[in-house]
Amino acid sequence: MSKSYSVQGAGLGLRKSFLKQLDNISHKIDFLEIAPENWVEVGGRDAYIFRSLTEQFPFVCHGLSLNLGGMAPLDEEFLKCIKKFIDTHNIQIYSEHLSYCADEGYLYDLLPIPFTEEAVKYVSSRIKRAQEIIGKRIAIENVSYYAAPGQELKEIEFIKSILEEADCELLVDINNIYVNSINHNYEAESFLKALPKERIAYSHIAGHYNEDIDLLVDTHGADVIDPVWSLLEKAYQYFGVFPTLLERDFNIPKLEKLLKEVEMIKSKQILNGW
Repeated sequence: MSKSYSVQGAGLGLRKSFLKQLDNISHKIDFLEIAPENWVEVGGRDAYIFRSLTEQFPFVCHGLSLNLGGMAPLDEEFLKCIKKFIDTHNIQIYSEHLSYCADEGYLYDLLPIPFTEEAVKYVSSRIKRAQEIIGKRIAIENVSYYAAPGQELKEIEFIKSILEEADCELLVDINNIYVNSINHNYEAESFLKALPKERIAYSHIAGHYNEDIDLLVDTHGADVIDPVWSLLEKAYQYFGVFPTLLERDFNIPKLEKLLKEVEMIKSKQILNGW
């Protein structure tokens, strides 16, 4: 690979149900990802097993609740806990969604930030502050969205402006690009190619639900489909091979089945020069 990445290869999102199954398949997974909110306060036997895993595998954190686009004050105490957690477990990357998820309370969904210049400045300032507290760059993820109220900028312009203004990294979600391209009628490969290669930290790939011919829902609850696999391969061809993680949050099958999709990621990485 021409660029040096903090992690490499093909990864998998860690679920607590997998904890006792990873010893015999460690050679099949290059890195693991967790939502830190689910692990910061874990104790007892699960904490012991988790610590042993962070000593065996490279780990990345993908946050759920930082609320980068929300109006509520940035939760700096939470970020201090994240920093301690990252330092304790040698977490390689901390990523978050380019969205908002809270107002007076948590909304239990990832909602789109208006694509405006004002929002670019607002969100970028919050990312900068988060990076100051954590002591390293964070990676923001391009999210799926189903409406764009108050839109002034194209989605790609909005993302690139924040990456530049905040001087942060990018978590490329391949499935989200595909889902958004169908829902908002744009060309997925053109969007992909417009992303800044130098900002890529790693990527996600996942499945989705077909609600209608022109409405896909990003569920992470199904197998990855062929057009999304093809888009990932095009990304490798265009940018070079970068680390890629399989997400599966619902309808979770046996670990053996998920490992077949992880192996698919590896096969595409090898075919493209990794």
